Amino acid sequence: MKPLSLLSLIFLTTLVFFAIFLPFLSNTDPNTFNPDLIGDALAPSLTNWFGTDDLGRDLFIRTFSGAKISILVAVVSVSISISIGLILGLISGYSSKTIDSILMRFVDLMMAIPTIFLILTIQVILTPSIWNVMIVIGLTSWMGVTRIVRAEVLSIREQLFITAAKARGISNTKLLFKHILPHTLPPVIVAATLGMGSAILTESVLSFLGLGVQPPNASWGNMLDNSLGYMRDSPWMAIVPGTFITLTVLALNILGDDCRAKFNPKET
Repeated sequence: MKPLSLLSLIFLTTLVFFAIFLPFLSNTDPNTFNPDLIGDALAPSLTNWFGTDDLGRDLFIRTFSGAKISILVAVVSVSISISIGLILGLISGYSSKTIDSILMRFVDLMMAIPTIFLILTIQVILTPSIWNVMIVIGLTSWMGVTRIVRAEVLSIREQLFITAAKARGISNTKLLFKHILPHTLPPVIVAATLGMGSAILTESVLSFLGLGVQPPNASWGNMLDNSLGYMRDSPWMAIVPGTFITLTVLALNILGDDCRAKFNPKET
């Protein structure tokens, strides 16, 4: 593994560890404010490593509380999009030209719709919640996976081992899920890794706009939104969540590129 990929893996592992176990290691509630510090954010120090926000809440605790939300959104939404993309891609690539054409035109239609505006519209119509965010992101981000899987299936179904399996009388369902599906997984894993970064960015945007995770619950997006009025006097309120969003997405992209290189030996 390349040094940069190893560093990214260590960062993400540390992030996941603190996001899961910090509530058990600290008794501080990320949503409890300090009445004595309202309107007076404290700079980073040995007592408060990331400083506090305008309500006296510890940003270290809130940052990793927000990380838990981002990780959950990334995993659930990508699982939804990968599941839909795999099923439609397998059907499209293995079915007749008519079904393939219908599914691909539907994919083209979905890709032509500005995803962020579709998500915003749905979130405005529905009650903003973290579960709505995960479902909406998952249901609007499967198109790329469908195209990837379809392309792989179109190539794999012409291989000799598929012809031999058909000659043995293996059913289409078994052929798809036992013989073809495993060969489509490497590019799907890469797409999933990159999709997690995209999901985190989308959730951050929605929370920043007030359509994602609702206060007082912490997310990196609403932490950035809360920092807008304090950019001059308390810049760390924006720097901390902004840095974690950038580093997390960057680490996921680096790992995605590393996976792509390992699955494709010809890539240098």
